Amino acid sequence: MTFWSTDTIPERERFSFWREIICNTIFSISPEAPGERFSARVRVRSSGPLRFAMCQSTSYEIIRTQRDVNRAPADYYTVYLQLQGRTFINQCDESASLDCSDIVLSDCRRPYSATLSNDGLRAVAVLPRPLVNSRAPWLSQRALHKIPQSSQYIDLARRHMIQLLSEKIGDAETDLLTDNLCNLLALASAPDIPPSRLRTELQTAAILTFCRQNLHRPELSPQLVASHFSVSLRTVHSRFERLGTTFGRWLLETRLDACSKVLKGQRRHHYISEVAYNCGFNDLSHFNKAFRTRFQMAPTEWRDQFTKTQ
Repeated sequence: MTFWSTDTIPERERFSFWREIICNTIFSISPEAPGERFSARVRVRSSGPLRFAMCQSTSYEIIRTQRDVNRAPADYYTVYLQLQGRTFINQCDESASLDCSDIVLSDCRRPYSATLSNDGLRAVAVLPRPLVNSRAPWLSQRALHKIPQSSQYIDLARRHMIQLLSEKIGDAETDLLTDNLCNLLALASAPDIPPSRLRTELQTAAILTFCRQNLHRPELSPQLVASHFSVSLRTVHSRFERLGTTFGRWLLETRLDACSKVLKGQRRHHYISEVAYNCGFNDLSHFNKAFRTRFQMAPTEWRDQFTKTQ
């Protein structure tokens, strides 16, 4: 993880310093037109060909010209997650306005310009084109793609981008999170493709997302999943077999993990039964036994050990 800031740079030198950092170190772009009293900071994390950044700044413009493209060809997509403020992007006769929580994918083989608002904060992921296009070949047809806020996958994509900026994860976990992020972006940007026609890994990602979003439903079952995606029951079981598990085992472990996370934040007056029911368990005896087997302690003991530290 590398951190740059203009805070210690004389004010009149800040933008030239930032231009050098941004142009030569991170994105091969041309910052232009700084506002008065310019300031900026960026935290960058690299893992092989992957780059992730958290950027905050006062307002200015970014331009990636055809000259920049010719000088430093970029076979990657840049994914922007707006966390604060607004960013406006123009690329190949398309435009997108990013407000808080919006996600946009930009094809960096093509010129573009962007206007960043004052005190804007954004997470950025730089992903190799082959990695993304292998899952979502339709993305290569356009330069700019804004993920609809109505997409059921956008919230998970946001969480993955934030997690990928953590200093606590290693290369193996980074690769896994990046693969998952690419799958989520592919699903969120997909045209009207029936789930039964999706590639296996995308179909699996869609099934897992649906299951996580419906953990609270006791009736969640392979039959329910198969019906929702209009696929066969055999297909559902096959997708979990490819993950080295079964639907039942995955569901139990995921529900137990969800309960354990909720219990970490609970106070003593909250009922264990409420947590269990909210995570889809409808048999408290089964829940208590399964929880003890998984975590080597009862749910109350698990909750109380964290309560003491709060």
